[in-house]
Amino acid sequence: MLSSLSTLTLVKMLPSKRVYFLLALGIIIFPALSIFIDIELGILIALIFDGVILALTFTDGLLSRRQRVEVSREVTSRLSIGRDNPVLLKVNSQDSQGVVQICDYYPHKFDVSQSILKTTIPANSTKDISYTVKPLKRGEYDWGKIQIRQLGSWGLAWDNWKIPAETKVKVYPDLIGLRSLSIKLTLESSGSMRQLRRQGIGTEFAELRNYRTGDDLRLIDWKATARRIATSYNSSPLVRVLEPDNEQTMIILLDRGRLMTAQVNGLQRFDWGLNTALALSLAGLQRGDRVGVGVFDKQVSTWIPPERGQNHLNHLIDRLTPIQPVLLESDYLSAVTKVVQQYTRRCLVAVITDIVDVTASAELLASLMRLTPRYLPFCICLRDPQVDKLAHGFTPNVQEAYTRAVSLDLLLQRQVAFAKLKQKGVLVLDAPANQITDQLIDRYLQLKLRNLI
Repeated sequence: MLSSLSTLTLVKMLPSKRVYFLLALGIIIFPALSIFIDIELGILIALIFDGVILALTFTDGLLSRRQRVEVSREVTSRLSIGRDNPVLLKVNSQDSQGVVQICDYYPHKFDVSQSILKTTIPANSTKDISYTVKPLKRGEYDWGKIQIRQLGSWGLAWDNWKIPAETKVKVYPDLIGLRSLSIKLTLESSGSMRQLRRQGIGTEFAELRNYRTGDDLRLIDWKATARRIATSYNSSPLVRVLEPDNEQTMIILLDRGRLMTAQVNGLQRFDWGLNTALALSLAGLQRGDRVGVGVFDKQVSTWIPPERGQNHLNHLIDRLTPIQPVLLESDYLSAVTKVVQQYTRRCLVAVITDIVDVTASAELLASLMRLTPRYLPFCICLRDPQVDKLAHGFTPNVQEAYTRAVSLDLLLQRQVAFAKLKQKGVLVLDAPANQITDQLIDRYLQLKLRNLI
């Protein structure tokens, strides 16, 4: 029993660097005094000195244990993949001030800004310490205890203990980015709609107003103008004001096949594609469109019918988050056929994938061309930024020159494939996977402004 207690005490109490320095000082100085005094007396004094230091260390540890700080963790239960998610630790000191070291047992697969946090906290105060974690894979993870070391008032001993703080967290797609995008779209929405009404762009009738200089003559309502002249003898023409049809449909086909398993800037290409799909869904739902999503490899494994409203975005997030890419060749024709069978009216069909060259992507090209002209096909390709870096970087030796030549050839082959798609009326967006969201949203809003859907 005594042995177990001693072991527990040693584990919970650690000497500081000051103790080792004092012990070494006693071992060196007091035996040196034996030159002037009796050697046995010098050794005895050294032993007594070291014993006093150890006793003070033990006492300092016991006193520190009675004045332990309180630590609590605040972290959201839904983390965003590929983002620096903040974690807040609240440290509350009641009776004493001192140095505190904290090691939070975050999931070991996360990248972290600081593994050990150190702070000095005054007595009777509360201090917030923050750090960030960056998960690189979606899923559910266990968050462990919090280990704390508190330096005693005399600076001789560290009180070492753990507090239970176990919890579970889930890593979702980029929710932080979605929140930022939602704010941006909300701020832009009202101004864009006013501009559309001024320009008279759209398909849905909004109102009649007097003709103004610069208005499109094709928008004059001659029947309404004739009735006006007959009743009020006012010869000013009336113009129809049109606004965009908000009840349009957008189908997003997200590839999860072999090409989407590649690592791009620390994440799988599929994760970048999933973030892109959710961002495009948010933009569509914000503009009143009905949004549906299909995830496919050899077949369409997940199909979410088009709906509208904020609740549908939450449904998309919950359904799509658990999906992982697979090492299977994608059947683009099967995915496109699903759309053709389900919807006969014109809609925007956005395919999120990647292209290698015309030969390797022949099925994708043929499938997208099948959608024209009834539908508006949109090919969204997630390019690896590392290829751009290699293609346009400096090459000091032959080996790197060869790598650059291959990268340039890959980019050229992609451009050939995109040119073929554009000739057949397919919209194309090719951008680095980690930078594509902003470009895609701008392109989608342009399509809405031009009423192409």
